[in-house]
Amino acid sequence: MKKIRNLILLLVIVLAVCGCSSESTQVKATGTEVQTDRGSSGEQLESMMYPVTVSHGAGDLIVENKPSRILSLSPAATEILFAIGAGHQVYAVDDQSNYPPEAPTTGISGYAPNLEAILGMEPDLVVHSYLPEDLETSLANVGIPSMAQFAASSLADTYEQIEMLGIATDNQQAAEGLISSMKLEIQILVDKAEILGGGTFYHELDQTYYSVTSSTFIGEIYTLLGLENIADDADPDGSGYPQLTEEYILAQNPDFIFLADIKCCGQTSATVNSRPGWGALSAVQENVVIELDDDIASRWGPRVVNFISEIVNAMEQRAS
Repeated sequence: MKKIRNLILLLVIVLAVCGCSSESTQVKATGTEVQTDRGSSGEQLESMMYPVTVSHGAGDLIVENKPSRILSLSPAATEILFAIGAGHQVYAVDDQSNYPPEAPTTGISGYAPNLEAILGMEPDLVVHSYLPEDLETSLANVGIPSMAQFAASSLADTYEQIEMLGIATDNQQAAEGLISSMKLEIQILVDKAEILGGGTFYHELDQTYYSVTSSTFIGEIYTLLGLENIADDADPDGSGYPQLTEEYILAQNPDFIFLADIKCCGQTSATVNSRPGWGALSAVQENVVIELDDDIASRWGPRVVNFISEIVNAMEQRAS
């Protein structure tokens, strides 16, 4: 639960990059033009011109050279980096970056990173979802650029982060290809969900009944698929992460129950069925208590497609 709530804290502000050549193509990112080198045939050359300037939440970041010793302190950023072909440029990742399996995991905490540990890795780029201001300043003082990849609040944020990392690491074409592929796959799933029809759902973050509302990244995914969130009316302070009561959940009788606490908290369809009164719920009766992978259901990287697919599979299962 703590991992999920810590990950979903902040918001990405996207970037701009500049370069020059005899022929160039321009890619727009938040109103600023980005240039990449092209040869006389119009095909993109292997490397962009450096330095590149990235505008993010902490200001403008200058990446002087193509990074080759990236330290990722964000599991979502780690997944993006490998998905766009920058895995060979990743030297080390934080202790929560468990995917892909080949990611070089270390004991460095992404939640409370230690300056000495970071410096010991000798990175030429640090990618993070959150760093204290004094730590960012310390890295800047020793010439180590740090790029903020704040928690996404929408799919648009995810696409922007993929594009930003693609440009910063000289993997722009792969990043654009990944974005296009994700959009296509997601649209196919959304179209399928529309045919299957909606329903109400409960998304469980832990066994004390913390959930998410439609104002969150996770909640937006369900809304995209036409599902109605029972937590929306139980969040008077607008936190986005209300703690529901067992009585409230039972009274709402959701059509679907999605468990995002199978790894952290050992919850399963069987444990849900054994809860007093839960066996009478429609979701339990119709066998649509879905065990999600905690990591996939809490990260905003490329595997969000897998998350959406699991939801649509549940909708298809209930409709059949």
